[in-house]
Amino acid sequence: MFYSSHTLLAALNIKRKIHAIMGKGYIWYRLIYSLFSTLFILALFLYAGTIEPYWLLSPSDWMTYFGFMLATFGTIISVKSMKHLSFFRFLGLKPYNDLDQKEPLTFKGIFQYIRHPLYAGLILMFLGYFFYIPTLSSLIHLLALLAYLPFGIYYEEKKLIEIYGEEYLEYRSKVPPLIPRFIK
Repeated sequence: MFYSSHTLLAALNIKRKIHAIMGKGYIWYRLIYSLFSTLFILALFLYAGTIEPYWLLSPSDWMTYFGFMLATFGTIISVKSMKHLSFFRFLGLKPYNDLDQKEPLTFKGIFQYIRHPLYAGLILMFLGYFFYIPTLSSLIHLLALLAYLPFGIYYEEKKLIEIYGEEYLEYRSKVPPLIPRFIK
């Protein structure tokens, strides 16, 4: 449900309908969307914490270390991806109309190696979480993310093609979505 709402509320046709309803107040849509998403994911994690753990693997020191390492790399990738974006705009703390004001595409930093570094970072964080707490619940979180990503990437790229056209298509043809190619 979380991932479906994420994709639905980020779709251009839905945003246009919301803009028609909100009018000038639409500049606050991103903040409302960010708050909704944050509360929704926190509720999911709190609910998952109430589920009796069903251990799939026996925790060990090396799994804990490996889990922390993966989650740390995922966090670093996510933070690096925000370096070339406006963090305040991303969260909606700096209000703007994203339907009228087109952000420039960025090809710098980590974006020259992968198109979706936030998703790549999330995969590593969720995988690290699974190794840290190898329960059925953490596996379901990971599998839900992995099942969602092909759809999320498809709809996000569909939106980016509509906004940026040929510029994004050329970028997409050169840069892989999640796993970097270090040999050109």
